[in-house]
Amino acid sequence: MTRKAFWQGNEAVLEGAVAAGARFYAGYPITPSSEIAELASRRLPALGGVFIQMEDEIASMAALVGASLAGAKAFTATSGPGFSLMQENIGLAIMVEAPCVVINVMRSGPSTGLATKPAQADVMQARWGTHGDHPAVALVPASVSECFSLTVAAFNLAERLRMPVFVLSDEIIGHMRERVEVPPEGSLEIWERPRPSGDPSEYRPYRPGPDGVPPLAEFGGPYVFHATSSMHDERGVSANDAGTAAALIARLGAKVLRNWELLPPPEIVDTASLLGSGHDRPGKGAKPAGGVLLVAFGSSARSARQVLVDHPERFVTLFRPRTLWPFPEAELSALVEDHESVVVAEMNTGQLVLEAERVVAGRRPVRAALRSDGEIITPEEIWEVVCGRRDARAGRTGESWSGTGGSGR
Repeated sequence: MTRKAFWQGNEAVLEGAVAAGARFYAGYPITPSSEIAELASRRLPALGGVFIQMEDEIASMAALVGASLAGAKAFTATSGPGFSLMQENIGLAIMVEAPCVVINVMRSGPSTGLATKPAQADVMQARWGTHGDHPAVALVPASVSECFSLTVAAFNLAERLRMPVFVLSDEIIGHMRERVEVPPEGSLEIWERPRPSGDPSEYRPYRPGPDGVPPLAEFGGPYVFHATSSMHDERGVSANDAGTAAALIARLGAKVLRNWELLPPPEIVDTASLLGSGHDRPGKGAKPAGGVLLVAFGSSARSARQVLVDHPERFVTLFRPRTLWPFPEAELSALVEDHESVVVAEMNTGQLVLEAERVVAGRRPVRAALRSDGEIITPEEIWEVVCGRRDARAGRTGESWSGTGGSGR
């Protein structure tokens, strides 16, 4: 039977990892993610798993790659400064196609910043943090329940796509407590990495299967293969020619796009669906009557949802990505024509708004509700932007906050 738990967000992440079959953790404590390491140090050894506190986050990510290639479901947890240190070995994980999960409980920065305060400032780092052309998958929970479910999804995607997957929580989501309905043991759909079969002498560790993902053997078994950070052919042998490099880069990206249907879809809720049928949505093709498309994720989406509750007189549609990368551009683009403007709410100086502007492509004005002072953005601040009274970026219509956050006072 489903059981009810009253978990902290960081606790739910750990329980999601355990439920997904994770048995290896390597990490270094850092606020506000440290509860995940503390709980992993207790839970994993009791389950026959491994917990290692490494000397730093560089070594932590390297240990994940090695454990993954040896057959373990491996993960770590960190925050912004640690995520920065992991980036080189995240690139290694992408290149050798080692499935693993990195939990980033975001906080304010840059550098040490406000170490105990919330922010959503690692949006672009999750996409482009490591160098080179590469795919990225990042999931963003907005509740404690989603800390559990999206962590399970992250492990499934990492195994299925054979790549590192990020979970971008934040200090608010990580430290709040909510009721979680925990599925019965054995009821979750758990995916495993594709494994090779046949003659070990014919194994090609980077030859894609029908879904574009190569089967992955375990180090120490009969399937012997080479893992290198350099450009390589299907055998894993370094190859510096242009054709091999082009094919590898293309395949790394294509294996994500070919499996798009596996990614958690966005939540789309509007005034009518949230508050009842008395608030009718314009029909397809109808001219929007003051409708605003509000885009928000994580803890900012909780404040954005409250806008719909507090102001039923204004028709607003909330578009909340659960998968931040790859960005769900087709789903967002399909909603643009039914609204007169787009507002992006986030706790940084404007990162996801750039992606929204790219998707909207000038069809509607895009405004930003931003806050980057270590405090949660409030429904009232978002409402001011929805009403067109402010735009958080200098040089745009309305009063400018210039990314200073707060009420603009």
